[in-house]
Amino acid sequence: MLEYLGYLASIIVLVSLLMSSVKKLRWINLFGSITFVIYGFFIKAYPIAILNIGTVSINIYYLIKMSNAKTYFKVLEIDKHSKYLEHFLFLHKNDLTNNFNINQVNVDEADISFYILRDITPAGVFVGSRFDQNTLRIDLDYVSPPYRDFLIGKYLYTKQKELFLDKGFNKLITYTNNPKHINYLKKMNFIRAEGLDKDNLLCFEILL
Repeated sequence: MLEYLGYLASIIVLVSLLMSSVKKLRWINLFGSITFVIYGFFIKAYPIAILNIGTVSINIYYLIKMSNAKTYFKVLEIDKHSKYLEHFLFLHKNDLTNNFNINQVNVDEADISFYILRDITPAGVFVGSRFDQNTLRIDLDYVSPPYRDFLIGKYLYTKQKELFLDKGFNKLITYTNNPKHINYLKKMNFIRAEGLDKDNLLCFEILL
């Protein structure tokens, strides 16, 4: 059983290194380190236990620091024919195609398009086109992997509703069949829009 405990600790630490989010990495690594501490004491391998006590302390320190840190958000309108946007989309092309058909995203003709800056870093892009008089279709709502802790989405759909309301949109819809994207939408309080599914894609909506 002790040997299995050691394997479990190793797997947890290994999984933590696969996380793109630093916060998730710290949390999972913390549990792995705690497991290693227990394993080290049980087999009387005190150097392993002491090393991982240090790792536990470091992880806790940075998790507290992250929790206390104030995050700065800013919405910045995308200029037409933006070269930076071309570079951003190209850089994240493989990840983008898992959730969106970027060939159908036309920023220059979109009704709403902006970058979402997080601590001055362009962390996400939003593009939307008019679906009907009061409804905006989300063509692109993308956040780069290191910033996928839902904070940007909560900021956008909770604190920045005026971005849409001021342009006459009181409802947003989007189409997807990607399970991860659906999970994100549900966390942002989107619900299924019955009767609007198309091309094997599910439609989700949110009222502002």
